[in-house]
Amino acid sequence: MVTRYISGPASESRPGQPFQSSDGDLFDAYSRAVIGAAERVSPAVVHIQAKQSAGAEQGGTGSGFIISPDGLVVTNSHVVHDAGDLRITLHEGDKYQAQLVGDDPDSDLAVLRLRSSELPTVEFADPATLRVGQLAVAIGNPLGFQTSVTAGVVSALGRSLRAGSGRLMDDVIQTDAALNPGNSGGPLVSSRGQVIGVNTAMILPAQGICFAISSGTVQHVVGQLIAFGRFRRSYLGLAGQNVSLPGWLAREHDLLQDSGVLVMGVEPAGPASKAGLREGDVILSIDDRAVSSLDELHKLLTFERAGRSAELAILRDERRLIVSIIPQEKR
Repeated sequence: MVTRYISGPASESRPGQPFQSSDGDLFDAYSRAVIGAAERVSPAVVHIQAKQSAGAEQGGTGSGFIISPDGLVVTNSHVVHDAGDLRITLHEGDKYQAQLVGDDPDSDLAVLRLRSSELPTVEFADPATLRVGQLAVAIGNPLGFQTSVTAGVVSALGRSLRAGSGRLMDDVIQTDAALNPGNSGGPLVSSRGQVIGVNTAMILPAQGICFAISSGTVQHVVGQLIAFGRFRRSYLGLAGQNVSLPGWLAREHDLLQDSGVLVMGVEPAGPASKAGLREGDVILSIDDRAVSSLDELHKLLTFERAGRSAELAILRDERRLIVSIIPQEKR
């Protein structure tokens, strides 16, 4: 057994005495940080019941949090999507009927409104300040146990995760703060009680691998959901799949990529149809931005492209062509 000795004014032990660890003090500091975050945020965390219709016996439950004193609530899309009856229970037990303000399954975010005033709210953290290893506190209603608190760390940043719609979500936070069914839509917060993410998923049967949508994404999407009721994107009107490119074909056309998007179908009267795209074409780029997968194509189809002409580089019968296309707003 090795006993460590130290000397100097930082130690309360006399020379030659074993060093007394300050683990207790550190644990108390950790506890105070979790307690402080929970006390600041819990009053703004709500329990959500979502049913297909009023009077329906079965439905889903989840969590959410209030972002404005007049009752705007952020949650996950998969908690409230297609629900006809939404009910919210506040931290103090008051119950409200809620209305859907906006829903975006592709980012798994939604905004609800309850009619009240002077409600407690949360504030968002600056996503640029997030660091791997920092304290992360999850607050929600797992399995119906209202305002439960779990703590861990930010395990990783910049993860990707599939939404229920199949679209890839980027900039996802990985955490080992325990999440369970019912935590969905609740906040993941820092030691300062600022929201760093919206809890959205866990990996089963793994332990300690859970995910939250980052605060940067949340603020961007929520702003549009409040303003327009949806998150606005553009689309081309085609069905496609990822396809590998033969090495000789990539070399022949000086391509730096080894894959593209194979057009499997074209929507009648859609942007792709009007541009002359057809089944069998392979999309290589849009406005000189390489497109090696459907996920990359989705990322590039921002709302800003809607109504503006763009150039698609495609392969057709092993020939490289440039096609002009005007993406349209996705409804």
